[in-house]
Amino acid sequence: MTISPLAGQPAPASMLVNVPRLVSTYYADHPDVAVAAERVAFGTSGHRGSALTRTFNEAHILAITQAICNYRASHGVIGPLFLGIDTHALSEPAAISALEVLAANNVEAMIDRDHGYTPTPVISHAILRYNRGRTSGLADGIVVTPSHNPPEDGGFKYNPTHGGPAGTDVTSSIENTANALLADALRGVRRMPHARALRASTTHVYDYIAPYTDDLGTVIDMAAIRGAGVRIGIDPLGGAGVHYWDRITERYGIDATIVNNRVDPTFRFMSVDWDGKIRMDCSSPYAMAQLVGMRDRFDVAFANDADHDRHGIVTPTAGLMNPNHYLAVMISYLFTHRDAWSPAAAVGKTVVSSSIIDRVSKSLGRRVLEVPVGFKWFVDGLLDGSLGFGGEESAGASFLRIDGSTWTTDKDGMIAGLLAAEITAVLGMDPGARYAGLTRDLGSPIYERIDAPATVEQKRRFKQLAPEQIDARALAGEPIRSIMTTAPGNGESIGGLKVVTDEGWFAVRPSGTEDVYKLYAESFRDSAHLEQIQAEAQAIVGRLFA
Repeated sequence: MTISPLAGQPAPASMLVNVPRLVSTYYADHPDVAVAAERVAFGTSGHRGSALTRTFNEAHILAITQAICNYRASHGVIGPLFLGIDTHALSEPAAISALEVLAANNVEAMIDRDHGYTPTPVISHAILRYNRGRTSGLADGIVVTPSHNPPEDGGFKYNPTHGGPAGTDVTSSIENTANALLADALRGVRRMPHARALRASTTHVYDYIAPYTDDLGTVIDMAAIRGAGVRIGIDPLGGAGVHYWDRITERYGIDATIVNNRVDPTFRFMSVDWDGKIRMDCSSPYAMAQLVGMRDRFDVAFANDADHDRHGIVTPTAGLMNPNHYLAVMISYLFTHRDAWSPAAAVGKTVVSSSIIDRVSKSLGRRVLEVPVGFKWFVDGLLDGSLGFGGEESAGASFLRIDGSTWTTDKDGMIAGLLAAEITAVLGMDPGARYAGLTRDLGSPIYERIDAPATVEQKRRFKQLAPEQIDARALAGEPIRSIMTTAPGNGESIGGLKVVTDEGWFAVRPSGTEDVYKLYAESFRDSAHLEQIQAEAQAIVGRLFA
């Protein structure tokens, strides 16, 4: 991939989004349902798009919210709906549109009491907290966020009563209903003016910060962090948790410095990402350049993306940790420092996460549940405690409370960051140093993801692959041990292909938004071995396309 000359540099004024134009376009432009790209489409993290491309406009949000109301009514969901937003420019307009529909449908909507921002994990926590002990009148939630995407983007996610990302059966139903409403010029949408919606008896203000903050001590050993005097640096990257960290620091008396408390919908304070775009990607060394530059000021530092469901860990010994490396450290630590967890609790990972996770889990005697990409596959296990931990290669994870009960069923970048401080306090070394110790015993993998061109038809073929179509018997000089198109943990399609040997593997999946496929590869030998895996993987894909 080509690295932009702006990568890692402060964002120039010339590339900042024109917020008035963006918001005006949200209301003024209307999608054409005859154009596939302008229809409602739920990916692994809800519907995403931009008003500037007619993929995230008011019509989309009105239709999706009505579809959610219809889904709730048909499934007997009558409890409150917790509504949260992040700091993207389109999030507040979308929340206003959503509330107008929720109120008109007599849905009990819980909005932040200060009209502030609410992280994704806080919505999951609120849903589970309300539903605990209930069998009826259950709550659900909506989070308005495009995650770490650029400032011009918007996103809209639905979390059902289990508190985690909606499954494909739910999102397909909502997507189909929403597109039918769009095609019918929104005639089936019930809506009332925003001023009336705010005054409606079904609209309630709610303190999101206090319950989440007060509960943190049940999932993180805050006393250990305080007692060890760990110096922590925190960068919210202008995201939804910006007003949470001062409250958390004060509540637990920890030594934390918020290095950036600015909120600006242009995200002008960000360093430019690898491709010359502003992106709040806390796993990118370019987007994280400023916090990485402070690595020696703190014992450990971390950042979260705009909705705070992802984490980026910075340590004096390693700088910005590769997400896979930190997942391995989390697993190694949690399963040896959570005595109340069930001995049968497993480790959840996605098929494109590093095999160092498998080696760490094997050394701990823990079963690995390997699933397709998407945090929704971890929800049931985190609910019933059969999973102690679920993590994705894209720096998203959650885990059980200290007593083994459920914390969240969605990704929580806030507890992931605080766990780095707990690890530093308890082990007397930062997570980067701990990872170095793991690799001395288990091997040191080299992992890389690259994108390669693919047509729409070629991307479609990935989803129809069968293992017997692969003609190779060896990969980079090693016998192939397994070829999979479904995940071994649950038998669900991975939407592509994974090929595994003893010392390496590759996986390929089509992009949902670009004309490329993603090639993930890993070697436990060296860079030359990784390059050979990548080259042979592309040759295999080329033969499949031919």
